[in-house]
Amino acid sequence: MRKLITQTSIVIAIAALLLLLSLLSAINEFYQPLSSLSAPKAFEVKPGDSLTVIASELVDDRILPSSNLFRFMAWWRGVEDVLQAGEYQFDPGRSQADILQMLVDGEVRQYRITFIEGWRFSDVMDALSSASGLKTTLDGYTAEALGVALGLEVSHPEGMLHPDTYFYTRGTTDLELLKRARERQQAILESHWEKRLGALPFSDPYEALTLASVIEKESNAQSERGRIAGVFIRRLEQGMRLQSDPTVIYGLGQEFDGDLTRQQLQALTPYNTYRINGLPPTPIALPGESSIIASLNPDPGDSLYFVSRGDGTHQFSVSLEEHNAAVNQFQRTAGSGRQ
Repeated sequence: MRKLITQTSIVIAIAALLLLLSLLSAINEFYQPLSSLSAPKAFEVKPGDSLTVIASELVDDRILPSSNLFRFMAWWRGVEDVLQAGEYQFDPGRSQADILQMLVDGEVRQYRITFIEGWRFSDVMDALSSASGLKTTLDGYTAEALGVALGLEVSHPEGMLHPDTYFYTRGTTDLELLKRARERQQAILESHWEKRLGALPFSDPYEALTLASVIEKESNAQSERGRIAGVFIRRLEQGMRLQSDPTVIYGLGQEFDGDLTRQQLQALTPYNTYRINGLPPTPIALPGESSIIASLNPDPGDSLYFVSRGDGTHQFSVSLEEHNAAVNQFQRTAGSGRQ
């Protein structure tokens, strides 16, 4: 009898050991990278999906080899009822433990879109229309209607968005993204308006934003933007016209084919600063923060002219005579520069 009890105890001990080893092996598997994730895989958890449904669909999508271990670990951790809905992306190297934690944390897939400094509002709308995962709600809206939707105090949204990279999740609307970009631009403008230097020829922050957009289109060299701002500020203060080619191009719209002609420089549009006094009626592009800073903190100096050197930088001049000489040197044709 004692011998039978001893044999039974040994069998139980062996069984327990095997069970423990099996459990340890399963736990180790839970933390190992999944061989099924050789490339990123998208996965969606719908609102109301249970752990059983989620685990089953993970197997159906060939992300998990089996649902049993995943379900057991979720139960054991006490998280089976807190898995969050959304679209996820599981990248190579992820384990079952990683996936479970992502579902618990709601670490949903992030899309990204970038609005480039110097873009027009129409460029932004084109980018939104083709953005992955974004819900389009603004088709057919006019610029004025978009301004109302964004809560703008001006009639046109040009320049009112901050150029930056924005992240979003599937189902985000285009209007939500535009509002984020609008709020960001407003915060930046107001911050620098409060810190502006001295008396400037602006009646409100919107005029500073308008000049910032012209500065943005005039030069890609951030080191020059303060000097360009200084030229424009002095011209405004002295009652001189800005004579900025980018404003002419904006006013021409689709009529501009890439080659600005003398005739077009004389075209009378609300944006042709060769023909109108002061600033154009609206911004002409999305100005970045450095251009906003430049418009409100222009470099001191006495130059009133500048012309492109053809290498991304500009030659600045004090007098018209100096400017014409620079135009002849760098443009090879008098009159193609700014006066």
